[in-house]
Amino acid sequence: MSTKRLRILGMAFALLSFLRLPAQTLPVTDSSRTGDQVPQGISTSSFSLKQALTYALATNINVQNAHTDELSAKAQIGEARSYGLPQITAQSQVTDNLHIQSQFVPANAFVKVDPATGKPIPDNLVARIAFGVNYQSFAAFSANQLLFDGSYVIGLKAAKVYQELSRKNVTQSKIEVVAAVTKAYYAVLVTRERLDLLIANVNRLDSLFRETKAQYENGFVEKIDADRIEVQLNNIKVDQQKTIRLVELSESLLKFQMGMSVSSPITVTDQLDNPSIENLEVSPDPNFAYSQRIEYSTLLVQKELANLDIRNNRAGYLPRLSAFGNLGFNTGRNSLNDIFQNKWYRYSAIGLSLNVPIFDGFLKHYKTQQAKLAYQKTEQNLKLLENSIDLSIQQSRVNLINGIDVLKVQRRNLELAKEVSRVAKIKYQQGVGSNIEVINAETSYKEAQTNYYSALYETLLAKVDLDKATGKLLEE
Repeated sequence: MSTKRLRILGMAFALLSFLRLPAQTLPVTDSSRTGDQVPQGISTSSFSLKQALTYALATNINVQNAHTDELSAKAQIGEARSYGLPQITAQSQVTDNLHIQSQFVPANAFVKVDPATGKPIPDNLVARIAFGVNYQSFAAFSANQLLFDGSYVIGLKAAKVYQELSRKNVTQSKIEVVAAVTKAYYAVLVTRERLDLLIANVNRLDSLFRETKAQYENGFVEKIDADRIEVQLNNIKVDQQKTIRLVELSESLLKFQMGMSVSSPITVTDQLDNPSIENLEVSPDPNFAYSQRIEYSTLLVQKELANLDIRNNRAGYLPRLSAFGNLGFNTGRNSLNDIFQNKWYRYSAIGLSLNVPIFDGFLKHYKTQQAKLAYQKTEQNLKLLENSIDLSIQQSRVNLINGIDVLKVQRRNLELAKEVSRVAKIKYQQGVGSNIEVINAETSYKEAQTNYYSALYETLLAKVDLDKATGKLLEE
């Protein structure tokens, strides 16, 4: 397979690779005449990058799920708080004692002499007595109020921190959506720009082919001259058709990432600002902080949760104090009708309950040790992440500098190749140049185009990597 075909296939794989790489807003010209906000529920087929991001953040299922988890975290705070509020219950019950349980006692326990015979009741004689009535009923209210529990206080703090963690997850989901939509949007822009240039090439070569064919028919050139140009024209037409399909694929990917139906029409309204891409800012940001990375700030929240876990295990050594009270009414009769017509008797009680942990087999001790180790591991991960962020920023900056340098060279090569192709065509038309020279110039021009757009892809991706490394994918 020739080098130029390999490069064409490389362009196709580069387009597909956008789905796996982070992205950020890169230099574009916004040609949209509408506002940046896409009203929810209103369909549109034309999108600027800002509109596409707004649309995606409003419809993406992952973002919606993250928001749902955030609401769930709020509900969990309410659940944790409810344990410290009064717990009041009511209970009512009616019992039909089908067979009253018998109790067995010595027959002479209450009466020593049998009244009927006047004889003493033997000690070994047992009497069966049924204590109870056929129907019993009661209604009662009970209340319990937690007065002090160290774990409860720590639990409330942990619930709030957990809610903060859920907000970080929402931000993380938004970053992923912004990355996916932005890279898909730029895939459309770059591929369309490539297609526009191929269309111009086809038109130019088609014109040259028709002129050469006419010259052949008039006997001014050989048939091989026309055949060479036709081969070049056919090859570039194939490239044009492949690029048209890549444009369709990139648009489908963009619609998928935005949450649109892939069968819906879409038009991107922005334009790539290529000169601005070549002059991207690559100097270090003096105001950069590790907390700008969502991964780092999320890890800080996890560190706080690990610390609260240690405190919660220690709080398990503290006593638990609560107050309770109950009020009830009961009655009992041998007739079901009488039970609701006779007097009910009240009973009530109040008190304090104190639970003091004394020994649990060192359970809390080992749980505290595990929590401390988890906290220590989080601190170590923070240091590791700091080093990783430093390295990724350095690598991304070097890659972007190299990419810009290559892009400038390839742009200059593209301009030179275009000029060489133009001059070669003029010389050929004036009879002072050869057909082979024209073909070679067209081949070089096509290769320069492929190299330029490959360099453009690489520069865009390098910028994306740098924005990801510095935490600029999403700034709220």
